[in-house]
Amino acid sequence: MLPRRLGPRLCFACANSTAASSSSTPSRRRPRPRLRLLPYRGHANPIGFSAMRAAGSLPGPVAQDDDAVSGYRLPPKEIQEIVDVPPNASYHLSPRRDRIMFLKRRAMPPLSELAKPDKILAGIRIDSSCNMRSRMSFYTGISIHLLMDDGSLGPEKVVHGYPDAAKINFVTWSPDGQNVAFTVRYEDEAGSDSNLALWVANAESGEARPLFRQTDIRLNAIFELFVWVDHSTLLVCIIPSSRGDSPKKPLVPFGPRIRSNEQNNVIQMRATKEMLKDLHEEELFDYYATSQLVLVSLDGIVKPVASPAIYTFLNPSPDEKYLMLTCVHKPYSSIVSYKRFPKKVELWTVHGRFVRELCDLPLAENIPIAANSVRRGKRLIRWRPDMPSTLYWVEAQDGGDANVEVSPRDIVYMEPAEPLNGEKPHVLLKLDLRYRRISWCYGLHALAYEYWHKTCRTRTWIISPDCNDLSPRLLFDRSSEDAYSSPGSPMMCRTPAGTLVIAKIKTNYEGTYILMKGQGATPKGSVPFLDLLNITTGAKERIWESSVDKYYESALALMSYHPKCEIQLNELKFLISKESRSEAAQYYVSIWPDKKQVQITSYPHPYPQLASLQREIIRYERDDGVKLTATLYLPPGYNPSKDGPLACLIWSYPGDFKSREAAGQVRRSPNKFARINNSFPLLWLARGFAVLADPTIPIIGEGDQEANDRVHRAADC
Repeated sequence: MLPRRLGPRLCFACANSTAASSSSTPSRRRPRPRLRLLPYRGHANPIGFSAMRAAGSLPGPVAQDDDAVSGYRLPPKEIQEIVDVPPNASYHLSPRRDRIMFLKRRAMPPLSELAKPDKILAGIRIDSSCNMRSRMSFYTGISIHLLMDDGSLGPEKVVHGYPDAAKINFVTWSPDGQNVAFTVRYEDEAGSDSNLALWVANAESGEARPLFRQTDIRLNAIFELFVWVDHSTLLVCIIPSSRGDSPKKPLVPFGPRIRSNEQNNVIQMRATKEMLKDLHEEELFDYYATSQLVLVSLDGIVKPVASPAIYTFLNPSPDEKYLMLTCVHKPYSSIVSYKRFPKKVELWTVHGRFVRELCDLPLAENIPIAANSVRRGKRLIRWRPDMPSTLYWVEAQDGGDANVEVSPRDIVYMEPAEPLNGEKPHVLLKLDLRYRRISWCYGLHALAYEYWHKTCRTRTWIISPDCNDLSPRLLFDRSSEDAYSSPGSPMMCRTPAGTLVIAKIKTNYEGTYILMKGQGATPKGSVPFLDLLNITTGAKERIWESSVDKYYESALALMSYHPKCEIQLNELKFLISKESRSEAAQYYVSIWPDKKQVQITSYPHPYPQLASLQREIIRYERDDGVKLTATLYLPPGYNPSKDGPLACLIWSYPGDFKSREAAGQVRRSPNKFARINNSFPLLWLARGFAVLADPTIPIIGEGDQEANDRVHRAADC
C-alpha cells in the first residue's frame, strides 16, 4: 500500500510493472524492469501544472503525423538536454597512490555502435569486426595528475598520440604506476572499427604509442585481453597467425543434435538463450575465441607462450615467476554457456616452461538449481596476494549440491606453486556454509567469509594461514539482510607487486588494527563510516563518519602508501566523495590527523534546470505492519496549493527478504544528489511529472518459506 497522504498531491497515472515473478528462481537480485509509461487521461503532460507551462518551462503536447515522420525521433528538448550531459570522469588511482587518472566518457553510445551486427555464441555477443565483445561502452579521453603531498593535484597531463575520435577500453596501470596500457578502436577508411590496437602511455609525459611493432598482429578481446606480468612486460591474447577466414555455414546441415539420457538423470536449470545451436556455431566459437598468448615487453619484443587455446583467465603470480592460465575446451554444450564448459587450469613459468596441470574439470550441465550449488572439483583457484607464489582454492564436500546436508560443506586448500617431494595441499579452513572469499593481510591474519542464501546467514572468520596451532576465530555472525548491523568491509592497499591486501593500521595500542568502511544504514538514513577494528579482541572505534545535516560523504579509497601496507594512524589519507541534495558529487582528499579536506574536482551542476527539484524520503506502513520507505521527487517550482495534482511515475520492483525487520530498514540517504541517467525515470521531472522512486515492495519468506511462495504480497504494496 502506498502512503495515503500523497493522495491530494499526486495522481498515480504512470507505473512500471511491480508484480513479482511467479518463477521459482531463488535469487534475491531481481532484474530491473524496463520503463513503461501509461497514458494519463490521454494527455502527454501532467494536468494542473499551469504555472510551469505559462512560464514556458513545460511545453504542451506536440502533434506529429506518424505518416509524415520517418526514421529515428528525438525526445522533447528538455529531455535531450539531460540525456546528452556527459557523466563525470571516472577515477583510477595509481598502485602507489602518487597519481590519479581520470577517464572521460560520452553520455550515450552512437547508433552506429548499437546497430553493428554481432554473433551470439555460448552466451556472449561478439563483434566480429574487431574480435571483441559487442556493444561495449568506451572512454573518449585520459588525463593524469600527480597527487601532491598537501592533497592537491599537480598539472594535468593529457594522454595523447592515439588517433582522433578513438574509442578507449581496458585501461590498466602498470604495477609501478609509471605506465598505462589501454586499447583503442578507430574507424578505417571503410568506416569499420576493425583497428583494435594495444597502446602504452608514459604516466609522466602522457605520450602514447602502439605496443606492437608488427602491424600484422591482431588482438583477441573476446575474454581477458591482457595483464601486466611485471612493470615492463604484458601477457597478451592475440589472434593466431594461422587463422584464416571464418567458417561458412554449410548449405546442408550437419544433421540432428542427439542427446541421450539413458541413465534417467534429472537436470534442472533456468531458461537460457543464445547457446550454441549446432556444429557450425561450435566452429564459429572456436574461430573467434581461440587465442595465442604472447609476452611483450615495453620495447616491443614478442615471445609466444603455450599453445593456442580459448583462454578465459590470465593470472601471473605476485613474484612475477609463474603464469596461471585458464582455458575452456570441448566437448561443448547446447544448454549452458561457456562458463560451464570443460575447464583446464595450467601453471607455466614466465619463461615458457610448462610446470603442471592444476585441474581439468568436466562439462558441468548438472549443477543443481538450488541456490548455493556450485561446480564440483577445484574452484576459485587464486594466488595469495601477500605471498610470492602460493596457491589457494576451494572444493565442495557436498558434491556441489546445496540440498545435501554435510559438514564441512567447503574446504579451502593451500599449496606452493611447485610442491616439493610430493607435498600434499595444506587444509587452510573448513566451512559449514558456502565459501565466499578471503581478504588477505600481510603477516599472521586474513578474513574468511562464508554465507548461506536460504537463511541469509553470513559469517566472518579470522584465520592465521601460516600458524597451524591457531584455530579460526569467529569475528561476525549475522544476517546479510540486516543493514543496520553491517560492520562494513576492510580497506585495502596495493603491494609493490600490484596485488590487494588489507591495510594494517599502526597505533599506540596493543593488537592488530584494520579499517572497516561501511554504508552506515540507520533509521534516519545512511551515514557512511570508518571504524578502527582490533581483530585481536574484536573491539572497534568509530574514527570518522559522514556529516548528517547537509552532506552525504563516503570514503572511497585509502590513499596512503607503504610497501608492507602498514600505515600510521596519524598519517592516513583518504579519497572522499561529498555531495548534497543541490550539489553534485565532488572528490576530496582527507588528510589526517587534522582531517583536512582538499577538494580536487569542481564538476558543475549537470542539469541546472532541475537544481531546485524537491526531494523527500517518505515513510509509511503496509497493512501487515511492515514499515516501508520511498523517495518522492517533485518538479522545480511545484506548489500543490496553486498547481493542483500531478501525474506520478512510480518506479520500483519487489525485493525478497527473510524477516519483516530487515524489509523495513532504511537504505537510502536524504542528502544524496539526484544523479539522472538515461534509464532512470527522473528524466520526467523535466516534463512536469512527479516521480516516486524505489518504494519498498518486500516479499517476505519467513522461516522455511521462500519469498517466491508469497508473491501475493507484492500486489498488497
